[in-house]
Amino acid sequence: MLIHEGGKIFEDKFSSLPAYIHRKSLIIFNDTRVVRARMLFRKESGAVIEVFCLEPYKDDLQKDMMKTICCEWVCMIGNKKKWKTGKLYNIFLSGIEKTVLTAELTGNSEDAFTVRFSWTPEHLRFSEIMETFGSLPLPPYINRPAAETDNHSYQTIYAQHDGSIAAPTAGLHFTPEIIEQLKDRYNLIDYVTLHVGAGTFKPVSGEDASKHIMHSEQILIKKTLILNLLRNKDRKITAVGTTSVRTLESLYWFGVKLHLKETFNFIIEQWYPYQIAPHEEISREQALLSVIKYMDERGTDYITGYTRLMIVPGYRFMMVDSIITNFHLPKSSLLLLISAFLGSDWKKVYDYALSHDFRFLSYGDCCLFL
Repeated sequence: MLIHEGGKIFEDKFSSLPAYIHRKSLIIFNDTRVVRARMLFRKESGAVIEVFCLEPYKDDLQKDMMKTICCEWVCMIGNKKKWKTGKLYNIFLSGIEKTVLTAELTGNSEDAFTVRFSWTPEHLRFSEIMETFGSLPLPPYINRPAAETDNHSYQTIYAQHDGSIAAPTAGLHFTPEIIEQLKDRYNLIDYVTLHVGAGTFKPVSGEDASKHIMHSEQILIKKTLILNLLRNKDRKITAVGTTSVRTLESLYWFGVKLHLKETFNFIIEQWYPYQIAPHEEISREQALLSVIKYMDERGTDYITGYTRLMIVPGYRFMMVDSIITNFHLPKSSLLLLISAFLGSDWKKVYDYALSHDFRFLSYGDCCLFL
């Protein structure tokens, strides 16, 4: 673990993390769960077609995961030239029960395709179909098929809500013992949900970040978390992973929109924070109270929405005091977020990591930015 605090850079083992987190902090994890989104079909000719599920074509993700009989998803297709028309089939036998999955191309969607899945027995949910026929979608830079060990190691210990096609990898370092040690130091633990999409791997092309089109990702936030934030407004907030950072900051901006009576849709556009009037007068507490009022009026215990928030240098963080994260690739929106948080020190951090043989990316080492 690389630690950056007050301009100083040093290192320690991740097991020592509790000693570095400010006592009585509020530590926020992303409890999304990676789904087995990569499915293989074999044509009668022997050609293997890979169907990689990205997101539901029209409906809400949670609703689609619960669907029976059929559903339609936006997918990437591997070996597409071998599948122009017709249906693909896959069969799974378990004892005397046979499960049959059918895939049918229904159209194009930007740089991907729409695929209609149907299956028997019809009582099965799509989440169960994914578990039966799919495999974990490891990042493209891990140049190997998913192994049985990945089913455990590429999933956080607190993963709960199905929906991601990539793990929030900062959370992979945590064990039950470390979480208990954090609690023993009077820290509070809570969760947000952001379902990581394929856009997380999309590089920022060119030198002008303002021309980058940020991907949209679904988030879910419980009322209990917002109340926790309000009750403990004097605690430092540590976000585990860039996904938790973007979710918490998006929550603030939703509160701002409600406070300004702009909209009731929880959709945070890419450049919204940079385009509205100065927001210094709208405190974190005011924004969160506006969200609570919104939820009370609708009698709901959670809110769902979408965020395309892109955090770049010049952004003012309104929710997060510290970040635990892995090392990110050049030309990525994630590295821009880190540079926004650290300022020019981000270069020193990465130079230190490279010169001291830190391991990068999903199964690599991590950073603590205080």
